[in-house]
Amino acid sequence: MDATIDDIEFLVSSTHRVGVLDALAEGSRDRDDLRTATGASSPTMGRILTDFQDRRWIERDGTAYQLTDLGEFVAVQFEEFVEAMTYQRRLREVWSWLPHELDGFSVNSFTDVTVSQPGPGYPYEPVERLTELVTTARTVRGFGMAMLKSSNLEPFFDHVLDGMECEYIYPPAVFEELLRWDEETVVRAATRANYAVLLHDDLPLDHRCGICLFDDRVSICCYDPETGTLQSLVDTGSDEIRRWAESYYERYREEAQSLEDANDLVSARSIQ
Repeated sequence: MDATIDDIEFLVSSTHRVGVLDALAEGSRDRDDLRTATGASSPTMGRILTDFQDRRWIERDGTAYQLTDLGEFVAVQFEEFVEAMTYQRRLREVWSWLPHELDGFSVNSFTDVTVSQPGPGYPYEPVERLTELVTTARTVRGFGMAMLKSSNLEPFFDHVLDGMECEYIYPPAVFEELLRWDEETVVRAATRANYAVLLHDDLPLDHRCGICLFDDRVSICCYDPETGTLQSLVDTGSDEIRRWAESYYERYREEAQSLEDANDLVSARSIQ
C-alpha cells in the first residue's frame, strides 16, 4: 500500500505532472508542446519526462512522447478519480438534504451533476435553475415538494397552459398550497388533458424532497423541513438516477388517487 500511496502522491503533488499526463492522454507531444501546455520550465519538464519513463508510463518516438498502455491506464483511472472527487465535492455540502435513506439511492450513480444552492447575498440560484429546467422541458413527471416558490410556479403553469405534458403526484397539503397560491390558474390547468394531478398522502420524505423527471434531467429539490427553506436543487443526466427515480415514481403512481377521486385527501371542490 505504501508504494501505491507514493505513486498517487507523486502524481497529485504536482500540477505539472498532472498536466503532462492530461496532455499526452490527448495524443503524442514533443517537449516544447508539453511545456506550452503545462507552463513548466525546461528543467522541470526534463525531470517529469524522466520520472514518467522510469515508471513505464511514457515512451519516446523521435522527438515526441506518447503514453504506453500502462500510461493510458493510469490516465483513464486518474481522470475517473478526479471526476468522482469533483462530484463528491459538489454533493457533500447538500448531502444531509438528499434522500439517501431511500432504497437504491447511491452516490455512485451520480454523473453529470449540477448543484444549485442559495449563496451569500444571492439566494435565488436553485429557484432559477428549476425554472430553467421547467421552461425548457417538453414533459415533466414528479412527486413530492418540488415547486413551491411563486417564481417557479408562474413559469410552470404558463408552460402547462402552453401544452407541456405533465403528470405530478402531490401531497394533499402541497396541492392545497397551490390552490391558495392561485386557485384560478391551478383549476384552469387541472382541466387540461396535458396536466394530470394525482394525490398521495404517504409519499417518502414528502416534508423534505421533491423529485422531477424532465426530458433528459432528473432534479431533486431539497427543503429544510423545519423552515420550508429551499436548501438546494441537484439535477443530473445520470441514467442510473433516472431509473431509480422512475421506479419510485411508478410505485407511488399506482397508489395515488386522481384529483376527482380524492375528496377525503384535499378540498378541491372547485375542480369537482
